Amino acid sequence: MLNLEWFRTFKAIYERGNLSAAAQTLFISQPGVSVHLNSLEAYTGYRLFERETRKMIPTDRGVILYNCIIDPMNRLEDAEQLFFKNSKVDKPTISVGLGFETFEYTLAEHIGQLPFNLIVRFGEYPQLMHDLDRGALDLVLTSQLEQQPNLEYTPFTKERIVLICGAQSDTEQLDQLLAANNRTALRDCLKQQIWYTTAVDMGYMKNFWLANFDCQPDFKPNYVVPHFGAILRCMRNGKGFAVMPDFLCLDELERRTVRLAWDGDPHVENMLHFCKRKRMRNVSEIRLLEELLIKNWLLRPQKKHQN
Repeated sequence: MLNLEWFRTFKAIYERGNLSAAAQTLFISQPGVSVHLNSLEAYTGYRLFERETRKMIPTDRGVILYNCIIDPMNRLEDAEQLFFKNSKVDKPTISVGLGFETFEYTLAEHIGQLPFNLIVRFGEYPQLMHDLDRGALDLVLTSQLEQQPNLEYTPFTKERIVLICGAQSDTEQLDQLLAANNRTALRDCLKQQIWYTTAVDMGYMKNFWLANFDCQPDFKPNYVVPHFGAILRCMRNGKGFAVMPDFLCLDELERRTVRLAWDGDPHVENMLHFCKRKRMRNVSEIRLLEELLIKNWLLRPQKKHQN
């Protein structure tokens, strides 16, 4: 008997290009992906992919099958996400995935004004993108781009990555080394400091370190906490260093509970994007949510320039 999971696996292989990536997308083992594909090929009687090293190339039959199932599969996945909804509820529901701090700064105060229901999800980027791809999310804010045929990216804004420190941190030596542009001594000086990070911001630190020192950070942070807001609370009127997006620490900088130690030379900036599926429902509601995020984000740089 035909198993619809075979089609889900076939779709993942077709869109991701190899068995390993498909397995990660589906959160199953690679042998399980192979079993599903082999079963589907046995059922149809045709080879659906040509196997090459680390790559699966769809055959003509595979292309035909994909084009036949993609719309029904997308509708089934939408139904899978929405099956619990009450048909009598008038308001549509939009699901968005983004960082905790971005939600706090741009959306938290305004969700009660939205003319639709909203589900906000925080999480690691790979999981959020997986949920977007399968229809469990409608919109994701991300600085990372992936080439997937069913997703589209719209530039949102830039964030600058900066080095901050607690208000009581001794930065006299750091300032002298910055003035002398002695990068080697500056790097060694920073390695001796107390460091705060989150699991997420290790990517920020690596990019900042590569841009300014042409190497990866080779030291172990002292404290790893859940999110950037926790770092700011830990450093408030204390000591220590952290790398984070500048918009997150504007309020603390204004209150002088933390200080800007260095904004980097060259500056390190990330372009944030809205990411959504090319085919989606509730287009007007998602557009309204994007406009609200843009409007509230633009208020942050204005405050920054006043400092």
